[in-house]
Amino acid sequence: MTRSLKKGPYVDQRLIKKIQNRKAGDKSVIKTWSRASVISPEMVGFTFGVHNGKDFVNVYITEETVGHRLGEFSPTRKFVRHGGRMQKEIELVAKQKELEASQTAKAPEATVAK
Repeated sequence: MTRSLKKGPYVDQRLIKKIQNRKAGDKSVIKTWSRASVISPEMVGFTFGVHNGKDFVNVYITEETVGHRLGEFSPTRKFVRHGGRMQKEIELVAKQKELEASQTAKAPEATVAK
């Protein structure tokens, strides 16, 4: 459910204070746990370290991200892969083909160098 329009967007006041203390285009990272904060136009040009539960993900704010929430750019779940024995075999075959292709690409270079 979205926030009521009469209330306006939620922006953490501590973030606003941290932004006011810095100059625009400052390269230092502003760490925050406030994933629910909406990105406002004042935040453009700053880099935020948004906490994802384990570590901080650096998010550079541009004009296109205004109106989104900080948490949208810091995923909390990590996709490992679908797998099993069949998937490992498929990946092994693909890796072998890649190695063969790289070896055939190197072979003509060796003959040209002589």
